[in-house]
Amino acid sequence: MILYAIPTPLGGAPDEVLPKFVLERVKSLNDFAVENAKSARAFLGAVGMPVRDLHIEEIKDDFASLLKPLRQGRPLGLLSEAGCPAIADPGAALVEAAHREGFRVVPLVGPSSITLALMASGLEGQRFAFCGYLPRDPADRARRIKQLEARSRKEIETEIFIETPYRSDALLGALLEACHAQTRLCVAADLTLPTESISTRHVSEWRKQKTGIGRRPAVFLLLAHSYG
Repeated sequence: MILYAIPTPLGGAPDEVLPKFVLERVKSLNDFAVENAKSARAFLGAVGMPVRDLHIEEIKDDFASLLKPLRQGRPLGLLSEAGCPAIADPGAALVEAAHREGFRVVPLVGPSSITLALMASGLEGQRFAFCGYLPRDPADRARRIKQLEARSRKEIETEIFIETPYRSDALLGALLEACHAQTRLCVAADLTLPTESISTRHVSEWRKQKTGIGRRPAVFLLLAHSYG
């Protein structure tokens, strides 16, 4: 049996974002392991599925229960709240458990905020690293930013990280304070939404603009200038 990793829209209607064959595959499933039941039902309802007749279970620590449909010979869908599942969300542990038990895992085509941001950033696209969330403590966060900047400079590597929307402005402020003036920084906010904004500038230019992000989901990308 197969565990399908199903991307969900970052914004917009599913049929405007996801390919037809992905929607058809989703509609063929009855069992879903999800990050959040409410958002999963909203997505499945928008796809046109009879949500009340589906088996939807949130991802917890009991992976044995979640994989039960596969053991019984039924395919299982994995849904994140937005974007690609198992990337910066708890679905990765379920995928690992499926591999341990010998089940096939099939990723379906859909949006990833990380790759969309990298595509539009103009930064190094052959060497990059997704670093997840940075520390919340200001001192620890500043140290981590300097570490990533040093790694970026040494490896000529784009460093990619994210933050919860209500801390986006705080992270931007920390980056502008900690980074070298010639480091390039991209902020990609509200990807695929009508309010989408993607801007890449040197840190010195960001400091002059004093632009805020607001409480919007954003991806941050950093590429350090190679200087002596």
